[in-house]
Amino acid sequence: MSSAKDIALLPDAGPLITLAYADALDVLFKPGWTVMVVDMVVHEVTRNQTPTSNKLAAWVASAQIPVLPTKTFDHFKQAVSENPSARTRNLGELAIQETMNDFALKVPPKTGVFLFEDHKIARASFLVPDNCRKISTRAFLIFLEQKGLINSAADIERRAVQAGRSFSTLRFPP
Repeated sequence: MSSAKDIALLPDAGPLITLAYADALDVLFKPGWTVMVVDMVVHEVTRNQTPTSNKLAAWVASAQIPVLPTKTFDHFKQAVSENPSARTRNLGELAIQETMNDFALKVPPKTGVFLFEDHKIARASFLVPDNCRKISTRAFLIFLEQKGLINSAADIERRAVQAGRSFSTLRFPP
């Protein structure tokens, strides 16, 4: 029988940025799952000076978040060294998908929960292995509220928006 710690929460850049704006990164730990971040996502949220880049770098370090290495990030570094204008879009999602596929190959398979904010990821074309799930930031916050782990999902959304985050108005699940 597996425990909550056997589940890995893999946030994409969008949810990390939104929760950083809301000063609510701690909610990622509320379910008791192991929070992990792929190297490409860490790079995405820290490579440019933004209102949240320093906060996110400090959070990863202070919370000792495991940063998972990926071939996607290795490829990105090589490509950029050869061509500074190389493709950079959606590589965080690809790195997370790579990690979830790795989870599926473990014996027994590791359960992964992909936390996303980009509405394009909600499409069925973004495949996750049977042992993994995908959930939007909004649905994750509602889940935490329903479980009594946070007081108000709407309050966290409101704080992010008031701090300047352009938060998706799309709702998942529909």
